[in-house]
Amino acid sequence: MHGFFDNPVVWAVYAWLVGLCVGSFLNVVAYRLPLMLERRWQADCRALLEQNGSEPWPEDRPLPFNLCLPGSHCPHCNEPIRWHENIPLLSWLALRGRCAHCRSLISARYPLVELGTAMLSLVLVMEMGLGWPTFFALLLLWTLIACTIIDFEHQLLPDDLTLPLLWLGLLLNTRHVYVAAPDAILGAALGYLLLWSVYWLFRLFTGKEGMGYGDFKLLAALGAWMGWQGLPLILLLASVTGAVAGIAYLIVRRRSLAFPFGPYLAIAGYVVMIEYHPLMSWLYGHG
Repeated sequence: MHGFFDNPVVWAVYAWLVGLCVGSFLNVVAYRLPLMLERRWQADCRALLEQNGSEPWPEDRPLPFNLCLPGSHCPHCNEPIRWHENIPLLSWLALRGRCAHCRSLISARYPLVELGTAMLSLVLVMEMGLGWPTFFALLLLWTLIACTIIDFEHQLLPDDLTLPLLWLGLLLNTRHVYVAAPDAILGAALGYLLLWSVYWLFRLFTGKEGMGYGDFKLLAALGAWMGWQGLPLILLLASVTGAVAGIAYLIVRRRSLAFPFGPYLAIAGYVVMIEYHPLMSWLYGHG
């Protein structure tokens, strides 16, 4: 049995299957978290208005809505999804991308996120090997995937994702899991200040906002995980991938579009994480 679990093929299959299941959960997070935040903001606004003397709002008791409740259901007919209709990737293929009850189309985003999460998780495990650093790096990857989907769809990087990522990176590096604690602290501070400075310079010269505060926090989180040494490469890779995506969209659609920067920070952070030592050796000339 011990030899069975030492087999890298076993761990590769395990990483793939776990990635599929986590990808299914990330679809839930990407869909529900923005709605949860919207309801929270509405409740805060209601409480603030009532504190300032406005007429009390009618009492209502909405049904529980979080990452667990209500159970999975079709957004078109609200019919609950049975367990065998909710198997990652396989159910979508078996149902041919349609609801089993009302036959409405199910977005291809769901199996693509599941497949992408499985593939990226597998690559990370194969590159980093087994151990606690890999486990926590998977948590980083999965959070970055959720941030990417939400930012693309809502132009929002929730504090509920970026701030825990920031604190977890700092806590891990108090034990030098990835980089030394001073490098992690400096990386978090510089990551925030770099994009904060770009934001205010852009706003000063154009009068417009070029990015959101969530981008500052995400880069600060990546700096907390990979230290200040990783920031130049993360920014370079994010800028290049963002520019390539923008040019490709311009060629295909023949018009420009304002892209969120968070997804490209996430892509760059993933690349730097799995290739950290070779990239640092190339950039700074040491291992």
